[in-house]
Amino acid sequence: MAVKTPRSREKFTGGASKGVHKRGEGLGTGPVGGPSGGGSSSGGMSRGAKAGGLSIPVIVIALILYFFMGGNGGSDEGTSQTQQVPDMSSVSAPTAKLDTSVAAGSRDKYTTIAGDGSDVTTLMVYMCGTDLESKSGMATNDIKEMLGAKLSDNINLLIYTGGCKKWNNSAVSSSVNQIYMVKDGKLDCLVKDDGNKSMVEADTLSSFIRWCAQNYPANRYDLIFWDHGGGSVSGFGYDEKNPKAGSMSLVGIQKALSDGGVKFDFIGFDACLMATTETALLLDRFGDYMIASEETEPGIGWYYTNWLTKYANDPSMATSEVAKNIIDDFIGACEQMVRGQKTTLSLIDLAEFSNTVPGPLSAFSKGISSTLQAKDGYKQVSDARYETREFATSSQIDQVDLVHLAQNVGTAESDTLIDAIRHAVKYNRHSSNMTNANGVSIYFPLKRSSYVEKASDTYDDIGMDASYRDCIQAFAGQQAAGQTTTPAIGQGAMSAEDIAAVFELLLGGVELTPKNLPDGRLDPADLVWIADADADTEVLYLSEEKWEQVHQLELNMYYDDGDGYINLGLDNLFEIDEKGQLLAPADRTWIAINGQPVAYYHLDTTEEGDAYTITGRVPAMLNGERVNLLLVFDNDNPRGYIAGAVYDYEDDAIETVAKSMVELNAGDRLDFLCDHYTYEGAYEDSYYLGDPMTVGEDMTISNVDVGDGPVKIIYKFTDIYNQSYWSQALDR
Repeated sequence: MAVKTPRSREKFTGGASKGVHKRGEGLGTGPVGGPSGGGSSSGGMSRGAKAGGLSIPVIVIALILYFFMGGNGGSDEGTSQTQQVPDMSSVSAPTAKLDTSVAAGSRDKYTTIAGDGSDVTTLMVYMCGTDLESKSGMATNDIKEMLGAKLSDNINLLIYTGGCKKWNNSAVSSSVNQIYMVKDGKLDCLVKDDGNKSMVEADTLSSFIRWCAQNYPANRYDLIFWDHGGGSVSGFGYDEKNPKAGSMSLVGIQKALSDGGVKFDFIGFDACLMATTETALLLDRFGDYMIASEETEPGIGWYYTNWLTKYANDPSMATSEVAKNIIDDFIGACEQMVRGQKTTLSLIDLAEFSNTVPGPLSAFSKGISSTLQAKDGYKQVSDARYETREFATSSQIDQVDLVHLAQNVGTAESDTLIDAIRHAVKYNRHSSNMTNANGVSIYFPLKRSSYVEKASDTYDDIGMDASYRDCIQAFAGQQAAGQTTTPAIGQGAMSAEDIAAVFELLLGGVELTPKNLPDGRLDPADLVWIADADADTEVLYLSEEKWEQVHQLELNMYYDDGDGYINLGLDNLFEIDEKGQLLAPADRTWIAINGQPVAYYHLDTTEEGDAYTITGRVPAMLNGERVNLLLVFDNDNPRGYIAGAVYDYEDDAIETVAKSMVELNAGDRLDFLCDHYTYEGAYEDSYYLGDPMTVGEDMTISNVDVGDGPVKIIYKFTDIYNQSYWSQALDR
């Protein structure tokens, strides 16, 4: 066929099967196959995973949980344990170049560097430890890195701690918020009790900023946000001790920085997803540079020791050089310790960004709005958005790379916007497995239109140009108009509407009759199977015009265990012949780990030419903790590998994305999970799937036969409106 069809992962069949069977009593967890894994909307929470081939070494990136003393009534001997650190000498040299130019018309920098090593910096770290610390000791690890830096009297390194139920060290209190100073390799407690304030409240941050400026005045001020991140719509932070407080929105950040009364040299986010257009435009009033990541951050986060030491050795170092060191150390440490994990970090000149980007962005937005009014305009924009690099795909936050979006939209205004962004991003690095990450993302709805109103309100509050708000509202409006039924909630998820639609088809309760739809639109009546002698199996035929409406195609299998149906998930596995016919599966195999069929949910497929990366999740318990295993298939690893595991949250109030990472170690116990339904289609409960598995050196992925029970097979089609359609069911 000349038309492009969705990409299928490659199928590799082999190995002995352990069969499909549920184990034990119902777990009462709620559906593990629901949106983002049955937990919160934060879904996939990635802060570090390790890649490999089909048979990969077990992930052994141990976060060293150590106990430090000094200050807070502790010993003066400092730490007694050593920390695992990356071998920075063996990482690849950066190929990116630091741009020190500034576009004409940009405002002067707020910070004046005196030079000759006479500058004094007060560096504020706003560290909301939350579950990143209580579960994995990530904040403790980063504090240890700070303690390892050789600081001078020109650097006042101050840390505000809180938001965590259990700190993995003997110094920091879990009961109250505190302020610490890193000095002479020790942690000195300056404020022992600052109450139990929520760290996502603007007043908590602003009071910390004022305290630092009053007690440690300097001519250079830097601020680092440390916690979860949610980007344009959700903002920053999650306080484990105050979970109902939500997150600190961009409007909240704006209030905190305004009330804090300090102009910063740089504002950095050791948090996920904060390198957005919206964040950059907001921060221009408060700082000269922003350092942030477009993608979720790996679990190790920033690596603090080296760049802090270099900064202390040259306190008059240009801010852009400080930022370059931060970025190089971060990418280098990730390359050493979490190779294969997607990583991004960029430096944005806020003065130039606010000067050069808003005008082209406004023109670009109006161009999209104009395109949407033309015939087939929605399809053009929808296709461009679908093909654009998206970040935190499992979380469905709808943040995409702005340069890549402009390239794909391809309007007359795109090139001017691209040029402005490329010049305002002064330094940008990402891992080798990350494509089309150009340093700045933006919110553009496709997966979750419910955020449009919230984003629009945010744009009004932070003073963003109305043309972009109008653009996304117009797109979301046409998307809603094009949906003929309630849409599925998103990729990697099966909503209640999904399940209801599937079981109507499984039970034969739906007559697929033609609808009065526009030309080219998918019609339920198209999704029927017919016998085909040449293909020697059933086929489902779509014309080229209708295949052009399909963004995604996924296989769904239900296994009859004698008590009802086990839902085995959604796999982007299919075969389409040159006639445009979808061929029905000839076997009864499903994706398995070490021969154990698992519930697998496709999350995302990214493509650039022939290069591709397919990501999916497997719900499981890891040593008794609820997680999703992340499976990755790409050009180098077509058979797939387990990239790691991420915690699954149960609190729907969490809208930000954690940089938490659960490492797999030899000897760990895995219990896979599945959803079970009655024959009438009612969700019964979730169960363990198969027998327990012990993590070993070789964790292989393949398709194996599911066992003796009957199965029902159905395909999910997702169109350009993010509308879900389901084929007729097949019995096998």
